[in-house]
Amino acid sequence: MNAPASSGLVAYFGYGSLVNRATHRTDIVDAFPARLIGWRRCWLARPDRPDIHSSLLSVCREEGAFCDGLLVIDRLDNLAAVDERESGYFRHLVGPHELEVVRAVPDGCPVYVYEVDGEAPLYSGPSTIMQSYLDAVLQGFLSVYGETGVRHFLADTHGFDTPIDADRYAPGYPRAVLLTDTERALFDAMLAEKVVGRRDR
Repeated sequence: MNAPASSGLVAYFGYGSLVNRATHRTDIVDAFPARLIGWRRCWLARPDRPDIHSSLLSVCREEGAFCDGLLVIDRLDNLAAVDERESGYFRHLVGPHELEVVRAVPDGCPVYVYEVDGEAPLYSGPSTIMQSYLDAVLQGFLSVYGETGVRHFLADTHGFDTPIDADRYAPGYPRAVLLTDTERALFDAMLAEKVVGRRDR
């Protein structure tokens, strides 16, 4: 899981809420668009908290797949705090052949991606996608990749047949974001196009 970071820096690939800088809680050094090769995003039931029925966004290996996201360059001293934020996920080293970047990663800086812990049993009961979490993810993709990026996220992420828990106005996600009226209308319209289920509160 760990690799030497001779630069004093560490990088991690954000494919969900980490794409949205408003959710960051560490003083990052840099962040720029990147693509993870051989992985696909998917919604998975929580492996660690069967009492919490909200799904987690993860990635899984899939030949020929890719997902766009944000490569975050952070200080190595902040990695423990990021690990705590990503509780329930396993941190994997990313090989150079698995990453496409718009500019070079600093020398001596390892790159990681967080994947839901596959060794823990997944909750088998009914699950939902927390809307306040999804809002943060979609806002991040809109900021980095525009409407095309949001549409690609919705089209290419497995598990969107999972009902959405409409908690936008009483957010359960601890790093919930504020949406503009335009963002709110755009996300709702795009989700409606997918005929996603909704579990109203």
